[in-house]
Amino acid sequence: MAIQEGDKLPEATMHILREGRPTPVTTSELFDGKKVVAFAVPGAFTPTCSQAHLPGYVVNADKIKAKGVDSIVCISVNDAFVMDCWGKDRNAADLLMVGDGNGDFTRALGLEMDASGFGLGTRSQRYAMIVEDGTVTKLAVEEATAFAVSKAESILEAL
Repeated sequence: MAIQEGDKLPEATMHILREGRPTPVTTSELFDGKKVVAFAVPGAFTPTCSQAHLPGYVVNADKIKAKGVDSIVCISVNDAFVMDCWGKDRNAADLLMVGDGNGDFTRALGLEMDASGFGLGTRSQRYAMIVEDGTVTKLAVEEATAFAVSKAESILEAL
């Protein structure tokens, strides 16, 4: 069963790139004691993710943080190297680019999808959430091929 609003995030370990090395980061480190906007994409460098989803959060980062948000976290079932490179390519310095390379967090949320028809294997559904002290207060999961409820502008309105 997929995570719901009001649920505590499951504990999982993902990775970020620090000093050129993949460094483990837990959900507790990312979310506990903070107000965080997190969004997930099916894949770095893919069309909708690169042309609309990530750029929306880059452009609106200041407005989102002005609403009391401590950090904006972009998550994908990609490795930390890819996420770091994608973030640099898209000028996402104000966002934390997190690789869920093994899909552990995505599976724990129950938000995985089968993208093997595109040669991508198991990936994350497209979603965004507002998390306060580790608890999901807003969850916006897209229908297949849709891009509306998880946009930065939609989450900004929800804040």
